[in-house]
Amino acid sequence: MDAFERVTRYAEEVITPEELRDVLEKPTRKAYIGFEPSGLVHTGWIICAHKIRDLKEAGFEVTVLLADWHAWVNDKMGGSMEAIGDCGEYMKDCFAALGVEGVTYLYASDYVNDARYWELVLKVAKNASLARIRRSMDIMGREAAEAEQDFSKFLYPAMQVADIFYLDLDLAYGGMDQRHAHMLCRDIAKKMGAKSPVALHTPILSSLEAAGRMDAAKMSKSRPSSCVFIHDSEEQVTQKLRQAYCPEGQVEGNPVLEMCRYIVFPATEVFTIARPAKYGGDLSFERYEGLETAFAHRQVHPLDLKNAVAVHLNRLLQPVRDYFDHHPENLDKVRARLGM
Repeated sequence: MDAFERVTRYAEEVITPEELRDVLEKPTRKAYIGFEPSGLVHTGWIICAHKIRDLKEAGFEVTVLLADWHAWVNDKMGGSMEAIGDCGEYMKDCFAALGVEGVTYLYASDYVNDARYWELVLKVAKNASLARIRRSMDIMGREAAEAEQDFSKFLYPAMQVADIFYLDLDLAYGGMDQRHAHMLCRDIAKKMGAKSPVALHTPILSSLEAAGRMDAAKMSKSRPSSCVFIHDSEEQVTQKLRQAYCPEGQVEGNPVLEMCRYIVFPATEVFTIARPAKYGGDLSFERYEGLETAFAHRQVHPLDLKNAVAVHLNRLLQPVRDYFDHHPENLDKVRARLGM
């Protein structure tokens, strides 16, 4: 496949495809993804790891920003910069365990002493209305109303946009929850006459508990039952999937099918569902669309699907478990910080 197809596969949105084609013509090109060091890593990060590898293979220099100051502003890890730093090192381990190589890891702490960065923060603020900043605050997982007693929260979107300008990026990558910030960046770039980055977004996995409840909309590391952590044991993975929301015949809002679509199928040539002969025997699918159709027509029972996903996911996660068996230090620190 060509570079454009590699970058855009499994993406939810690219803004804009034409601009991406232009960027791919450049002799050098830079991309980034930013993360708050804020807790344990769940399987949604596998989507990010796949996409980072795609960007690398398409010729991008990729920076993974460990946004420690942003996590501090957002009250993560109890507001302790030391704990946030421990979590950042653990996140590096997670990417290594997921096979990510050849990227640059950068902490916000590495450049916050540069006056040019804060000049950019102020320039962003001068070109954005308070209403627009409020609309961008979902990148923090918070409502604007929560910031009324802590003004620093309103600085967060301006900091994220300034990160992108400071790093001189051609492409900003994140989940769909980062869309508001990336669009704010593109709009302000036009006002400032600055480089407007391509915005690349991949899907956000639904919570395993999702049942149409707003508080269970997406996987959350703060609710262990809502997600599978990448270093969960085989037993934990199987148990969490068996308890997952997966109504018979329902495709929309089905977190188990999402796991198949975005985690299992991209890493698996054939997806096999083992069943006793009296229930029709094994089923195999080479494409996700075939599985979705069969499930929608109730040709696949939810429990059979859950068991099959657990088998395939455990196979994918075994190298991660092996990595942390040999490198447990940072994971142990984070667990201790979280009281786990």
